[in-house]
Amino acid sequence: MTRTPPETITPIRLWRWRRNPLRRHGDLVEAWVVLLTWIFVVLGGALAGWAAASSVDSALAERRDQVHEVRAVLTGPAPKTAPSRGGYDDDRVWAKVRWTDGKGAVHTDKAKVSPGTPAGTTVDLWTDGTGRTVPPPASMAESLLQTVLTGVLVAQITGTAVWAGGRLVCGTLVRRRLAEWDEEWSRVGPEWRRLSGGRG
Repeated sequence: MTRTPPETITPIRLWRWRRNPLRRHGDLVEAWVVLLTWIFVVLGGALAGWAAASSVDSALAERRDQVHEVRAVLTGPAPKTAPSRGGYDDDRVWAKVRWTDGKGAVHTDKAKVSPGTPAGTTVDLWTDGTGRTVPPPASMAESLLQTVLTGVLVAQITGTAVWAGGRLVCGTLVRRRLAEWDEEWSRVGPEWRRLSGGRG
């Protein structure tokens, strides 16, 4: 028996999209499912990532608008040693500070300073609209990094979810096609064996 050399076998590309006697309705449906899945993976992932990045960017910009930097003065000397609270705390200590806002109102609160900072030292801190001290807002570089990472992560998660859904649908179509083949073979098989003299 002569074998056909592998290099002479030409694969039929996009056979599900071409009219041919072997193509079934389920093959065309599967081709559409695959095409639409990849379109939604790319476009859906990109749109979801862009929406998430825009939301994060807006939230960070809004927080920058709600806080402002003030110069405060230590009302007393800061402790000389920082309390030991594990490796997650920095080496600074809490000290009482006082500042005057733009309306002339005097505020007092606590801020983190270096141990042993003398009274009267000027420190920079951030406050919100109520005059409470708050952590500093993210810098422009930090905001850009958070925005980009959020967009990429959401785009990847969305694309993966869509791709998994498409694979699930394709798997269902393949199982249905195999069941149809079994059903047809149960009808054709006995006749085929009879015509071939019982072989196979």
